[in-house]
Amino acid sequence: MSPSAEEPASGGSVDVAAPRAVARVLVESPLPQLDRLFDYAVPAHLRADVAPGVRVRVPLRSAGRIADAFVVELDTTSDHRGELSDLEDVVSTVPVLAPEVYRLARAVADRAGGSASDVLRLAVPPRQVRVEKAHLAALEEAAGAEPVADEAVEAHAVTGYSADALAGLVPARGRAAVDAVPLLAELPDGTWVGRWAVTAAELATVALAAGDDTIVAVPDHRDEDQVLRALAAVLPPDRVVRLDSRQSNADRYRAVLRARGATPLVLVGNRSVLLAPAERLGLIVVFDDGDPLFSEPLSPYVHARDTALLRQAQQGTALVFLGHTRSTDVQRLVEIGFLAEVRPDPRYQPHVVPTSQQAARDGFAAQARIPSTAWTEARAAVEHGPVLIQVAHPGYSPRLACTECGDTARCLRCNGPLVQRSQGAQPACSWCGALAVGWRCQTCEGTVMKSVGTGASRTADELGKAFPGVRVIVSDGSREIVRVDDEPAIVVATRGAEPIAPGGYRAVLLLDGERMLARESLRVAEDCLRWWANATALAARRAPVVLVGVGGALASALATWQLARYVSGELADRRELRFPPAVRVATVTGTVDTVAQALEALPPEVGREVLGPVEVPDAGVRAIVRFDFARGAEVAQVLRSQVIRAATGRRKAVAGRRGRPLPTLRVRFDDVEPFTD
Repeated sequence: MSPSAEEPASGGSVDVAAPRAVARVLVESPLPQLDRLFDYAVPAHLRADVAPGVRVRVPLRSAGRIADAFVVELDTTSDHRGELSDLEDVVSTVPVLAPEVYRLARAVADRAGGSASDVLRLAVPPRQVRVEKAHLAALEEAAGAEPVADEAVEAHAVTGYSADALAGLVPARGRAAVDAVPLLAELPDGTWVGRWAVTAAELATVALAAGDDTIVAVPDHRDEDQVLRALAAVLPPDRVVRLDSRQSNADRYRAVLRARGATPLVLVGNRSVLLAPAERLGLIVVFDDGDPLFSEPLSPYVHARDTALLRQAQQGTALVFLGHTRSTDVQRLVEIGFLAEVRPDPRYQPHVVPTSQQAARDGFAAQARIPSTAWTEARAAVEHGPVLIQVAHPGYSPRLACTECGDTARCLRCNGPLVQRSQGAQPACSWCGALAVGWRCQTCEGTVMKSVGTGASRTADELGKAFPGVRVIVSDGSREIVRVDDEPAIVVATRGAEPIAPGGYRAVLLLDGERMLARESLRVAEDCLRWWANATALAARRAPVVLVGVGGALASALATWQLARYVSGELADRRELRFPPAVRVATVTGTVDTVAQALEALPPEVGREVLGPVEVPDAGVRAIVRFDFARGAEVAQVLRSQVIRAATGRRKAVAGRRGRPLPTLRVRFDDVEPFTD
């Protein structure tokens, strides 16, 4: 391939034997044609400062263009034919890119047909000069001081499981899907956390006692808070590092630099923590991998689960997928023998009561949103402490519709759905926030709206009237409540926003089950099972958990706590239909011509399993490619080459319906969005 105008000034294929300093760098650029290492000569005045992992600036072939880059390797020879361009400058002498992080970024990008620089953008925070200066000063001070031995870490027994079922997994570098104990645990300081957090902390002590690092990845800050509290009970504070997207750039940068030290650490954070530097990594723990927050929304869109699997393979670590239930992806790994199964011993079964499987004493009451059984349990339990009520949607009215025709009321500005966030509030757009002043139905010209469904705020208002004198607490996306006290209260929470109560809730009501299941999605059943199981784990021991409006196999699985068996059935159905995760998929989006050429380049066996192309508004056309896991590397390489070809080709931009230019070609692997309505 002839070099493009944006290609760095080095390339070629013959050896140059003259001894010299050559830096192989990865240019920080979103252009797919720049996703490889390039050789640059290191000038004599920069040789003392250039080392693998440092940030540098390099000239590109375009006149006057300078780009940022990371030094990946140093050598004395190059395959470039001719004279190498010199490095322009060293941005910082601090090596922020660890070798294991670059190898992981390269593997992640190759699996997803993306660019390593996009992965490193997630792994390495922007440079912070003050943090660097403080780091270098601390290193200089430590170099001149007497060495101090690190405080020894005691390995704790992993409670709730049979002897060595989990503790022996870490030194053996084993891999397992671990069912969490569905209860809360009290820490020495009186704080209550999920038993799963205690399990993760105890596993971390086993790895640290052996001198190895541990990475604990959780979906969000609520889970992170529990893990950090559990770790604080068993480890010194200096052995735990928090690293997540909620931190400022300075704090994230400081955490990355700490992780490159010689002291074994526990690194805790959300999906990005799996890209943290950890040279002596001994254990990776991923909690609740089915949570959608583990899906990376930025290119190359790799799920945290896949990042963990790639890192485990590269560094030979122990790997634990911990959760109250499993995703179908983890279940597939169990069924092919890649992961072992570990269950609590002794087994604890929550007291789950599906109302749909009870004989109805009052037909009308049984069909109510809160049937008589749920009312009875809630009234009895609230006298002794808090009661949790899980609902599907936040706000007051999650959906507004035209009274005349019943169509969803939509914003006149952006066509987004209108919602009512509190009683008496003016309806507003859930997308752009515009108030629905002078609203008129686009279908029938009606001017009156009606509420459809009940949100958390409306539920709280209704329960406040039904339970006079009892506190009603609402926890949803707009009101972050992490913990409540053990006084009597009704806690109305949306899924995933449930606070923790000391000792657990005296009763849990799972409402709106039918509405949650009505969502058209490939993962709707396993998502609902995960939401309900996580809420069930917040109940006190043997406290009633009432599942309302859901029957069949899903309700039976929750009632008997045979969650893995249900997920296995879901996976069997996917195999018959050849849907993920039984197979891998790639969505190919772009203009008609570029998508057609990309599909033609696929191997014939893969090309026969293409769904589409179909038109996608303002995105051109999209096709879905299905293929077996064994062909993943081949398909990724072919589609990646087509992305580069489309990016470097000279074509006239094609505009979409709204006048925006369509993407020339975009590829996304393992995306289930096309299977979701």
